[in-house]
Amino acid sequence: MSEIAPPVAALIEEFSKLPGIGVKSAQRLAFFVLRSPTDQARRLSEAILRVKESIIYCSRCFNITETDPCPICSDAQREQEIICVVEEPLDVLALERTSAYKGLYHVLHGALSPMNGIGRKDLRIDELLRRLEKESTREVILATNPGFEGDYTSGFLRNEMKNALHLPQLRITSLARGLPTGGALEYADEGTLSRALEGRREI
Repeated sequence: MSEIAPPVAALIEEFSKLPGIGVKSAQRLAFFVLRSPTDQARRLSEAILRVKESIIYCSRCFNITETDPCPICSDAQREQEIICVVEEPLDVLALERTSAYKGLYHVLHGALSPMNGIGRKDLRIDELLRRLEKESTREVILATNPGFEGDYTSGFLRNEMKNALHLPQLRITSLARGLPTGGALEYADEGTLSRALEGRREI
């Protein structure tokens, strides 16, 4: 990109590092910023910095938050004895949009993937097991994404909860299969997610 001014080339390079953004999209974004009013560009840069400086992980559920514990964990009106285990914070947003779920969450921050070198220690699995030992949980909903990695993670968690914990009263369920295989919860519509929650089955 020697024919492009270095600041623009640097911006294109940074945009191209974002997931799902190729070189062409990065160029369009960079030139959009270049044509934008200075105030708009400043607000964008400030928003990015604010996210990096103020967002933390909830020490209980590991969702992203500005306060610890997060607003969901702090809400006494939520069902404290039900935990929905999801892969990413975006999955929490998707489930919250349904207004059908009133329990708590636990965010793993990924799924087990031996092929990609992602193992137990890379996720918040041990934190979940410790949480179950301390809290009076009666149901865990395994809401990992449909597909090989999500199903593998769900099966691993089920075995860990059945074998490593002595909690005979714990009910382990999964979402009903109204969700397409290979799809992600964050892209499912509210109706599909609501039906998946209502039709969850014991595993």
